[in-house]
Amino acid sequence: MDIPLADATATEALGAALARVCPARCLIFLHGDLGAGKTTLSRGFLRGLGYRGRVKSPTYTLLEPYDIEGPPPRRVCHFDLYRLADAEELLYLGAEDCLAAEAISLVEWPQRGQARLPAADLEVWLEYRGEGRRARLRAASEPGRQLLQKLSFAAASD
Repeated sequence: MDIPLADATATEALGAALARVCPARCLIFLHGDLGAGKTTLSRGFLRGLGYRGRVKSPTYTLLEPYDIEGPPPRRVCHFDLYRLADAEELLYLGAEDCLAAEAISLVEWPQRGQARLPAADLEVWLEYRGEGRRARLRAASEPGRQLLQKLSFAAASD
């Protein structure tokens, strides 16, 4: 699925739309160059679930967990693996707890932790396209396919 994104507002809107159709347990890989909009999409995702606090990039902490009251209550683990020196570091972050729990994990720079990450349900590539951006979404599992079907249906209904 290819989606043009005119600006940061459109990127946040895509994140919110994904959140509305995302199952309670899902692993989403976010790919793209620096500044392509991965954290902006994550912010929109969290806002789409009802989170109203500050959403910061976990560039230095590598992991920011969010407990969202709901309804329904949700746990989101936002990873930024850009500064990860070795995939083994994920063990010390508690990443396996997030990935094994009933949680949604948004992982920026997943290729840096690939040796320790399970396969994604959904992969999102954010790319520069002229003055705006483009998002390419690819399902990598049955939950990911269902998520994209719901997203397509929701977009068609708008």
